[in-house]
Amino acid sequence: MSRRSPSGLARFVLSAALLASPCLLLAQRGGGGGGHVGGGTAGGGGLSGNGKPTGVSVKDDLKDFHEVLALQATSEQTGAFTALMKSTFAARVQLRAFLDQAGKPGPAAELASHGAALLQAIDSARNLNKLFLDGFSDRQKSGLKEIIRKLIKADSDLAQQTQALDQQLRDAKASSPQLASAGQTLERTLDTFQSQQLDLGKEISIGVANPAQALTFTIPPVKSSVSFENRLIAITTSGVISRSLAEGSQNTFALQLTADLSELQQNITAILRSQLDKADRCGERISIQEATLTPLVPATLAFVRLHYERWTCFGASENEIVEGGGTIEVKLLPQLASDGSLRLESAPGRINAVGLLGDLLRSGPLGDSVRDKVAESLLSAMQRGGDLKVSLPPSAQANAALHRAQFQGSSSSQLVLVLDGDIQVSNDKLSAITSDLQERSASQTVPQLVPR
Repeated sequence: MSRRSPSGLARFVLSAALLASPCLLLAQRGGGGGGHVGGGTAGGGGLSGNGKPTGVSVKDDLKDFHEVLALQATSEQTGAFTALMKSTFAARVQLRAFLDQAGKPGPAAELASHGAALLQAIDSARNLNKLFLDGFSDRQKSGLKEIIRKLIKADSDLAQQTQALDQQLRDAKASSPQLASAGQTLERTLDTFQSQQLDLGKEISIGVANPAQALTFTIPPVKSSVSFENRLIAITTSGVISRSLAEGSQNTFALQLTADLSELQQNITAILRSQLDKADRCGERISIQEATLTPLVPATLAFVRLHYERWTCFGASENEIVEGGGTIEVKLLPQLASDGSLRLESAPGRINAVGLLGDLLRSGPLGDSVRDKVAESLLSAMQRGGDLKVSLPPSAQANAALHRAQFQGSSSSQLVLVLDGDIQVSNDKLSAITSDLQERSASQTVPQLVPR
């Protein structure tokens, strides 16, 4: 007997039914053996009277979709997460600076200064992390319970390791190797903390620069020079660049440049002598006896000791009118102008001088001249150290911006200028800049002599 093929309409109905109920196909294949369909065999592979497969959980097709949607970050949470990750990357940069300092000889006060900056950066990152988690809805807290638990555990471990380092920094007997070991343990804990943050970001669909987001590029020391009256002063600048977040089509790299101004600091007396000393036969005679630059975080304090004389002439006769010595202090704070250029804010400090010399230093041209020359010398060195063209590869220069400048160190340390900023790169240029940073990170010191 011939078999009739189903009509087009029948085929359409059958196909629609199968597509609408894929579980039916699974039930038929997984039934009680031998091609058996229907019935109530053990294992429940058949159909009940209402046509639904028994023993099979039937879910709302949109339930999972709604659940995922409920966990997604809001625009406010995305912004908060960006700030959070930048803060964590800043802590990583401070930790690397601390470990670098611990690995080389230097005054204990300088290492302590780096340690204090590190503890402050970690404290800021942990506070932002707590605020971010507190901003979750009840639905998010419930759906993300496990990954939140891991992040809270990582935060607790970070707090414990931070406290351990803090105790060692307070211990006068702690050696640099001991502090370095504590810093390395802290680094591993901070890595875990950051990793858990990134995992949480993925769960709530915040774009994270991955897998290269964790890359840190160390810009090797670049030496440039500033000329003061035919005297060349070397400025050595190094840097750390950390890949941070991806938001839409933009990628952010955290940037920190460190300019070593110790050679300027060591030669500041000779520099000011070359610019201020004078010995007019019938006029002023100025002699700079001593000058120092002492870090006073985030500023620096300039101290100048000088001897002053004023002479007048009547024919061949020379007569001394004023003679005396005094000191002047100037506090200098680095700033960034709206165009990103470096500036110095100066504030007068103590002046120790009497009579006419005291008046000239407090409100006369002599005091103005000393303050101007100190500021000009320091600003010239800062500008060389903060020159992005010297430190960064060409692909990064146009997209880099500085946001903060400060001096670091202690009363006995070398003078260092620290510049914080970022590099914004679009997706289409990401590969090129990453390649350039990798190449620069592996390069050697590039000497450059640039007169002022």
